[in-house]
Amino acid sequence: MRWRSRRTSDNVEDRRGRSGGGFPFPIPGRQGGGGFRIPTGSRGRRGGGIGIIGILIIFGLMLLFGIDPRVILQGGIPDGGGGPSTGGGRPEINMPELPRFDNPGRQSSEERQAGLPRTSRPGRSAPSEELKQFVSVVLADTEDVWNDLFRRIRQNYREPKLVIFSGAVRSDCGFGQTAMGPFYCPLDQKVYVDLSFYNELRNRFQAPGDFAMAYVIAHEVGHHVQTLLGIAEKVQQVKTRVSPRDANRVQVMMELQADCLAGIWANHAERTKNILEFGDIEEALNAASAIGDDQIQKQTTGYVVPDAFTHGSSEQRVRWFSRGFQSGEFQACDTFNSKQL
Repeated sequence: MRWRSRRTSDNVEDRRGRSGGGFPFPIPGRQGGGGFRIPTGSRGRRGGGIGIIGILIIFGLMLLFGIDPRVILQGGIPDGGGGPSTGGGRPEINMPELPRFDNPGRQSSEERQAGLPRTSRPGRSAPSEELKQFVSVVLADTEDVWNDLFRRIRQNYREPKLVIFSGAVRSDCGFGQTAMGPFYCPLDQKVYVDLSFYNELRNRFQAPGDFAMAYVIAHEVGHHVQTLLGIAEKVQQVKTRVSPRDANRVQVMMELQADCLAGIWANHAERTKNILEFGDIEEALNAASAIGDDQIQKQTTGYVVPDAFTHGSSEQRVRWFSRGFQSGEFQACDTFNSKQL
């Protein structure tokens, strides 16, 4: 990705080195807007606790009852316990109509990028400072693209803040930790990123490259777009009226739409800024595939429980990012009314 010597965002807040503080568990009823919450195993745990065997037993029981184990890590609780199940059918959702704007056309790609340096945590070494500059450039690109697209639909785009943290962080949605991965909080309209996640993305999930990192940020900003368009609020309302199983399905629709919105961003950023180099889109698709629910479940339990998906399978995430990138249109991202997720 061509990112050096380009505009950086003024909306980056660096909280590295600060204590996360607060209560070491999420605040019930103040959940975040979804994102790349992934389990990180037992690595880094110190003393006490129930141990890895106990964790695996709990995860196994949760999957048996159709609950995604990531609800523990992501600061959530199973949604929608009070509503009746809709069975195998799709929950009824009346989402705000997605706006329309002109199709910007096809994209081009050229030379291969060299990637970004490894990060170190929690200090502020030269590599981690370079990565901070990179995410600031990506955030600036999302600001330019979404400001332009919101003007086309006669709406104002409120730019989100991006908070860089190390280890733990306090948000209006509760207490966040590195194990959650990057996440978006709709209550304070901020994206939270521990830069060490990108080492995890490259080394554990075998999804290297700067555009893989850019895709993750664009996905979280996609949740911000959903918040501004009223989609996120509608999703939360629906999830309180349906069964936990259907609440998971609605959450998957929301996450896949954020993937599609990330594709829209890549489409317009390439058209207006010529940011893509050879292999960039493949990096994004590889990242989307590596962190699909099916892949995560295979890593944590050895088997797949589709009813417990909250973000979508690898194939779904790849397909919806591709749809957004190829079309560049909001209408292509209507996951809630699509016949196929």
